[in-house]
Amino acid sequence: MSLNNDGIMVILSSPSGAGKTTLVKLLSERRNYYTSISHTTRKPRNNEEDGKNYYFVNNDQFQNLIKKKEFLEYANVFSHLYGTTKIPVIKNLKNSKNVVFDIDWQGTEQIKKKNLEYKLLTFFVLPPSKKVLFNRLSNRDMKDKLIVEERMKEFNKDILHWKNYDYVVINDDLQRCFNEICELIDSFISQSKNNYDRKLIEKHINKLTS
Repeated sequence: MSLNNDGIMVILSSPSGAGKTTLVKLLSERRNYYTSISHTTRKPRNNEEDGKNYYFVNNDQFQNLIKKKEFLEYANVFSHLYGTTKIPVIKNLKNSKNVVFDIDWQGTEQIKKKNLEYKLLTFFVLPPSKKVLFNRLSNRDMKDKLIVEERMKEFNKDILHWKNYDYVVINDDLQRCFNEICELIDSFISQSKNNYDRKLIEKHINKLTS
């Protein structure tokens, strides 16, 4: 088990466009969490900076990191590689810093299987509806309709992994969703009860998959 003064790991995953990246940013800004910055082989979007949003590398550089066993987790998502390097994560946890991850279900499963000596809490973020998700994707530097359609198709697969997470939250209102995540994290740390409503989540899942 981790020592009491060690940081905890908080993972946020979601189908593309559900808002996990914004929620991760809020945890970093308002709660002073260390954000694990992933390496990726995809090209940066217009508003993204190297070293701030991602470390943008080519395929050879990424494969070299795999060979050196630098990654805590890595996965292929929409034909691009994404990975989390171990050293900065472990360093911050040992320095009592809580670490938040913006990764998909594949990376989450890899981290869970490693059974690291640090407390881990996982969240799966859902959109309020498929219509809202489609609008978010269409407005997010994705003018190519084929890309949006690909994301929407993948949504039906991604959502099936919700059962493997500690909590599922609905991002219908950003501030409300952020507050809910914070309350659940606090209850996890203090080992106290919370108001999590699993039946409500199951009802929402059924609506999104029907």
